Formats: sequence, C-alpha cells, structure tokens
Amino acid sequence: MVSAMWGGAWQIRWFDEVDSTNTVVRDLARKGAPEGLVVVADHQTAGRGRLDRRWESPPGANLLASVLLRPACALGDVHLCSAAVALAAADACRDLAGVEPALKWPNDLLLGAAKLAGVLAEAEFEGEALVAVVVGIGINVAWPGPAEAGGTCLDDVRLTAQPIDRSQLLERMLSALETRRDLLDEVDGRRALADEVRRRCATIGQPVRVSLVDQEFTGVAVGIDDGGRLLVETGEGTRAVQAGDVVHLRPA
Repeated sequence: MVSAMWGGAWQIRWFDEVDSTNTVVRDLARKGAPEGLVVVADHQTAGRGRLDRRWESPPGANLLASVLLRPACALGDVHLCSAAVALAAADACRDLAGVEPALKWPNDLLLGAAKLAGVLAEAEFEGEALVAVVVGIGINVAWPGPAEAGGTCLDDVRLTAQPIDRSQLLERMLSALETRRDLLDEVDGRRALADEVRRRCATIGQPVRVSLVDQEFTGVAVGIDDGGRLLVETGEGTRAVQAGDVVHLRPA
C-alpha cells in the first residue's frame, strides 16, 4: 500500500490490490472515516458495477478509485453525488487527454458510442438518515475492457503525446470534484449540478431501450428531471425511470 496526501479536502490511500475500492471505503465509513477519504487500487479482485456485475481490469492498467462523501442531502439526491464525480472525471480526461467524454444515463462516460468509464454510488444510513455516499469510478486508461463490451481507453484516443498517468488523472479529477462538492449541500447547488448533467448527457435525444426488473420498453429520452430520473417518451406517454439499464439505439 502507498499512502499519499494531496492538498484540498482529500486523503488518498493507494493499494496494490483490494477486493473492491467501494467495499474498503464503505467499511471505513462505517468506522467513522471522515469525508474526503479516497481509496485507489492498482487491481481489484471483486470489482463491481451496476446490478453487482463484475468489473475487471488488468493490474495497473486503469484508474480504479472510490471517494467518501458526507453531503447534506436526501436519498433522492444521491444520483447527484455520482454525477459530480462523473463530471469531474470528464473534466480530468479533457485536461490530460484532450478528449471530451459525455455522460450516459445513469452512470457511464462515453466517447462517441464507446464506454470510457463507469460510476457506482452506494449510500449508507443511520436509521432513515443518509450519512455517507461512496462513489466508485473506473476509468479505462490503458485497457478498453473486453472486446465484447465495446469500450475504449484514454491511451488509444488521447490527443496528447504522452501516455496518461493515472496519478495525474486522479489529481485532476479530485480537483474538479472539489469545485463541485459544496453544491451538493444546497438546493440551488444541486439544481446547478442537475443542469450541468442535462447539458452534458448524451442520452437525451437518443432512441433508447430501457430494461427494468420486470419489463422492457423503448422510446426517446427527452430529459432528466431534478430528481435524476430519465424521462422517456413512449407511444403511451412519458415515463420517468428511476433506475434501470439503458441502451442507446441507432435511429431507424
């Protein structure tokens, strides 16, 4: 394990290997770890994505990190914590690699149609009160993921001369996150974050297929409400999707 402290609000712990950075941060949060804890790993043996899907990456290839936040917001605003991290990661990719990722609802970064990064937020409660949010992110730096996943990585698309350094990418992401962190604590700030998500979301305007636990439907994504729900126009009206798998469909 390598420990480091970079300025501002962040305390970084960098491990050679963990089961899951989200699991490590969640366990430390339950023991009272303060906001600003960041756990990074060269390799995860049990990395997770949405719906407990496995997240795999060769050792040292990609940036795998989780951040502990303790925002003054409600459960319904947790999506904005993951959005703040995703927006910060997109800024870091632009600054270091010269590319401009877009957000895909609910939790990916895309370059064109290819996945560049995934985000997973997990909430912690005391009774019914939200006390912590653990936001994990995996950014494809040197490995785009398995061929069948249709991903990409920064080293394959960068417009800069040098390969991307993961520690510099982390530092840029945390700096961009710090400028957004206080927005999570105020109604107007959360509204500003939601507006930024809408401006930078590639899903809006796309024909989509939405898979829920018990059904599937298609339509056109027409917006995202302040509660973070995807608004999909179908032949039977507009549906608000709180959680689900979304696939962008090619226009007919």
